[in-house]
Amino acid sequence: MAHVINDDCISCGSCASTCPVDAISEGSDKYVIDADTCIDCGACEDGCPVEAIKAE
Repeated sequence: MAHVINDDCISCGSCASTCPVDAISEGSDKYVIDADTCIDCGACEDGCPVEAIKAE
C-alpha cells in the first residue's frame, strides 16, 4: 500500500528529501508519490510539516 499526498501539501519538498527510493516528485500543484516505486516505509509521512501524507 503506497502513501498519498493530499491537497494540504504546501510544496515544500521535505517529503522528497526523506524518501529513500526517490518515489516523490514535484507535480503541477503539489508533490506526488509514484505508487509503483513507494516501499511504504512512512519516512515521507514523518517528514511532512503539515501532515499532508497518509497511507492509502
